Amino acid sequence: MHLAKYLSRTGKEGLGVVEDERIRPLSLASGQYQTLTEILEADDPADAVRFMIDDSAQPLPLASVTLLPPIDDQEVWAAGVTYKRSKAARMEESVSSATVYDLVYKADRPELFFKSTAAKVVGHDKPVRIRRDSNWNVPEPELALVIDRGGRIVGFTIGNDMSSRDIEGENPLYLPQAKVYDGACALGPWITLPGAMPAAEKTEIRLAVLRGGDIAYEGKTTAAEIARPLTSLVEWLFRENTFPGGAVLLTGTGIVPDSDFTLQPNDVVNISIAGIGTLVNSVQQRR
Repeated sequence: MHLAKYLSRTGKEGLGVVEDERIRPLSLASGQYQTLTEILEADDPADAVRFMIDDSAQPLPLASVTLLPPIDDQEVWAAGVTYKRSKAARMEESVSSATVYDLVYKADRPELFFKSTAAKVVGHDKPVRIRRDSNWNVPEPELALVIDRGGRIVGFTIGNDMSSRDIEGENPLYLPQAKVYDGACALGPWITLPGAMPAAEKTEIRLAVLRGGDIAYEGKTTAAEIARPLTSLVEWLFRENTFPGGAVLLTGTGIVPDSDFTLQPNDVVNISIAGIGTLVNSVQQRR
């Protein structure tokens, strides 16, 4: 089951279930659940959604709505160095401190960092950004966990953890500047509830960057390559931290372009994850 936030042509915001290129609106006028967060906090979100489907409402073609980021006011966090490929890439870009990444890959405690407020999250078909003060920028396609306030994984979506590799490579202490800026986090196109997700080894993650209509870079991996259990990442995130509205956790990337690749303005980033769909974002640079 895919749960989407959307904006209709009349400017009305809604929630709905995505089926066969259409959205079946949910009834939010009355009842126990009024927001996406409240639905995700239900004992069984899938049951709550099925109960809320408005059978009297005409399904909306996906092409007729604007998909909004599938988030209310949750914080977005990210885990790093969870794939062997990401460990190798971080060591390559940070020669002076390469052992830091090797040690965290093997350590019990994962690398976790704050990524974005909900207000700064970019949705499907909206532009992400590259920094003006960076010359080496890449998308990072990631499986994102949607977590309720009790630490329960209640859904999955697609995340793009935009990264300025030269800034982080200069000094690991610059990681917030390399990772946290306007347009640096995209989520979407919707949330897939757990019962509809394939097994980890079948959860293929694909990245394709288009430049002038041609493929400038592509790669793939699977969620089975994540070195840590997803529940362990969530447990560490919730240690000494409370999230009254829940949280979204990006689980790291196993697709890292070679050092001679960098994003350019007008590139189009396509991230596809089995069981979820495809998140599409164009690339801009602030003038």
